[in-house]
Amino acid sequence: MKKPGTPTHSVAPNEYMKDDFLIKIETWHKPDMGTLENVHDLDGPTWKTVEVVPIDIADKDVVAHGDYKPEEDPALFKSTKTGRGPLSPEWKNDLMNKTDCPKMCAYKLVTVKFKWWGLQTKVENFIQKQEKRIFTNFHRQLFCWIDNWVELTMADIRRMEEETKKELEEMREKGTVRGTSATSEE
Repeated sequence: MKKPGTPTHSVAPNEYMKDDFLIKIETWHKPDMGTLENVHDLDGPTWKTVEVVPIDIADKDVVAHGDYKPEEDPALFKSTKTGRGPLSPEWKNDLMNKTDCPKMCAYKLVTVKFKWWGLQTKVENFIQKQEKRIFTNFHRQLFCWIDNWVELTMADIRRMEEETKKELEEMREKGTVRGTSATSEE
């Protein structure tokens, strides 16, 4: 279990490329609207190289055509349990003006290293683009699935984590390859 007040880390190394390939994702969840700067406390020279990429889950124009599902569109969805939604184009401004509504921003720092002469920049940019796509789709789904998770207890979540862990292990051993595949769509 991670200590409160520390970011979550995910690292995807590659055995073949060893130290020449890395995808690292660090996440801070903060109770704000994405207004904090340099939340990962990077040094000055590193911070200057960071590209901040805001994600608006209600903007379907940033969703790849093949990824779009009306039932996962926050601009169409209305929660029956919380009354939240649908999100208007001004949803962030509307939420910023509310004092009685919880707010949270997931600040993700994606570090990609692909040291292969002639391909480095192209592959690193491609991976960054796919990460944005995955984050956008996942957070749109998370909002639209709120009625499925809003009333869960920590005990429910821990039980589901264990069940999911077992299912994933079985799928790795016996299942077919599934999931998001890369796209070149803008």
